[in-house]
Amino acid sequence: MPTLITQPSIIPPVGTKPKIIEEYAGRVATQDDTVSVARIICPPGWSENGQQPEFAETKVVLKGRIQVEHKQGTLEVHTGQAVISHPGEWVRYSTPEGAEYLAICVPAFSPQTVHRDPDT
Repeated sequence: MPTLITQPSIIPPVGTKPKIIEEYAGRVATQDDTVSVARIICPPGWSENGQQPEFAETKVVLKGRIQVEHKQGTLEVHTGQAVISHPGEWVRYSTPEGAEYLAICVPAFSPQTVHRDPDT
């Protein structure tokens, strides 16, 4: 039988400004460690430390723009576009003008496997 998710679980955020993380599937919302799906709303000027996660992450931009720094440069991901970061790849995300996006992680996001850079 299909599982109805009537509302997301709210996950405490990290980064320079408050953002909203609504997890619909994953370790918190559905106790599933195979995949996580979350809607994220970031204010203008939000950023977080770089990271080198053990999971693949696909971000689908619904509104605004995500800036993705990586070892070879920077990508700008706009409304209607998506970006995939691969396991073991260093990335740093920011939203200079704000953004709303879906984040899909395989396996599911975990604070223990994201490997964020230390605060500077």
